[in-house]
Amino acid sequence: MKKNILFLCTANSCRSQMAEAWLRHLKPTQFNAYSAGIEQHGLNAIAVQVMAEVGIDMSNHHSKSLDDLADVHFDFVFTVCSHAHETCPYFPGSAQVIHKGFADPPKLAESLSKQSEILDCYRRVRDDIKTFVNHIETFLI
Repeated sequence: MKKNILFLCTANSCRSQMAEAWLRHLKPTQFNAYSAGIEQHGLNAIAVQVMAEVGIDMSNHHSKSLDDLADVHFDFVFTVCSHAHETCPYFPGSAQVIHKGFADPPKLAESLSKQSEILDCYRRVRDDIKTFVNHIETFLI
């Protein structure tokens, strides 16, 4: 049976969305991938753009809160930002909560003005998340 994995972030706009998309793309027969945020801020357009560069379409994704996934039993919950890790709610049942933080692309890019530099921030985090997802089994107990 496939395990249900949730990627939790503050806003479910960027990092958690990329992690969900990577897991769906790289390991669709092993896991059911979900993402949500402590809050909902909408989908980050630059995250959608850099994922499209590697052939992954996130344009149909939308920002979700934990309430939107209340009926799903999660086996593993990965907090992908410090704020989500610090405020992570209790998950009933046997969900194992694991923190694996990634840099925040909008924060990395906030002082940049060149579009190429901004995109590079997002690409770096995108690639970091891909590397993590490729080896996600090493985090699962």
